[in-house]
Amino acid sequence: MFASRPDRRTHHARAVVTGAGSGIGRAFAVELARRGGSVICADIDADRAKETVALIEAEGAGRAHAVFCDVSRTEDIDALADLAEDHFGAPTTLMINNAGVGIGGRPVGEIGLEDWQWALGINLWGMVYGSERFLPQLRRAGRAGLINVASTAAFSAAPSMAAYNVGKAGVLALSETIAAESGGTGLAVTVLCPTFVKTNVAVDGRIAGGASALAQTVMKWTGVSPERVARTTLDAHDRERLYVVPQPDARMIWAAKRHLPRTYTAGLGLLNRALPALDRLSGATPEPQPTRTGV
Repeated sequence: MFASRPDRRTHHARAVVTGAGSGIGRAFAVELARRGGSVICADIDADRAKETVALIEAEGAGRAHAVFCDVSRTEDIDALADLAEDHFGAPTTLMINNAGVGIGGRPVGEIGLEDWQWALGINLWGMVYGSERFLPQLRRAGRAGLINVASTAAFSAAPSMAAYNVGKAGVLALSETIAAESGGTGLAVTVLCPTFVKTNVAVDGRIAGGASALAQTVMKWTGVSPERVARTTLDAHDRERLYVVPQPDARMIWAAKRHLPRTYTAGLGLLNRALPALDRLSGATPEPQPTRTGV
């Protein structure tokens, strides 16, 4: 436990976190409470949200309240924004758009429009709804912050991940645009672009065949803890950093894409040709699961 800093946006915040029932979202909520904040923990799984609140209450730091919210539904986001201001008795000062789902394992042309709509409805439109609805509150608060959780997928363009890549690329562009529109004001904007974090996104999402097995294996052995990512992001937000690319592999991908684009794309082509072999090794293609969770 450390001393809270009232001069920093992530300390003593009136915060809303979507996808707060697990993973990075839960880590954000717990850390914000430790920093003296009052946190609304929103999740499509109400029981998971309540578990996060119980963790916060057990520590005796900050305050927390669990709320059901499906971020792909505008009426749920509207209700969340209204509830937040009523609960806090003042405008929200920190909004963390985190809720998201994993999807992958099939090339464009085989994904299916239903899966496209499902993934973008949560990963992109959920961020749009959250930003559109909460920004008026944040601006009225004067000194406030917005954190959007994207992914290295926003710029990596990995094969057989188009629906995920497109959603996260949209989140990156959304965040950059809001940052430009907020220049010279009291609103700080941060977009988080990690690679593998130890969450349940690969299990709860719609990731087919060998891609699911590979994602879970890589996440197990190379993924960093969501607690570390949350702390790093909140500290960066306090320094008003727009981009948070927290892992060395993410920064390497960013650099390779910018400075060696042809080599990078050729490498992705080799990876794409290796994916069928991963499917054969997996031995099965699991049925898609419609669970939505924090990323």
